[in-house]
Amino acid sequence: MRKGVLILLAVFTSMAMLTACGNDIGENSISGGYRMIVEVNGEEFTATLCENRAAAELVRMMEHQPIEIEMRDYGGFEKVGSLGRSLPADNRQITTQAGDIVLYQGNQIVMFYGSNTWNYTQLAHIDDLTGWYEAISGRNNVTVIFSVKDNRTI
Repeated sequence: MRKGVLILLAVFTSMAMLTACGNDIGENSISGGYRMIVEVNGEEFTATLCENRAAAELVRMMEHQPIEIEMRDYGGFEKVGSLGRSLPADNRQITTQAGDIVLYQGNQIVMFYGSNTWNYTQLAHIDDLTGWYEAISGRNNVTVIFSVKDNRTI
């Protein structure tokens, strides 16, 4: 009985993790723990990166130096800003959740504090949403710095 409960717990945990970066295990599963720091106007959050080509390229960029983006509010549910270059896109129609970080049109980073359904390439998900809504919601622009947390590869 106890073994069965542990197996069910492991299955539910895996399913919960996969919702953050899609359900295609080969393309967009949560990576083996590769994380980045997302600093919003000086407040730090940790995000777990998806395992795909766009996230891998983003990591390569961050390994050279942190990425700073000025992000503006759009639609009352997201912040969007130009990355300044294109990443490999694998757009799929998804419904985002608060804490999702996605690539839009190959060169725009979008961070959600609400929800939206559109074609995006998933990049990451904020690990702990405590304070997230307060940090990014509203009409004001925010300065976001993305940086590498550890040196494991995806």
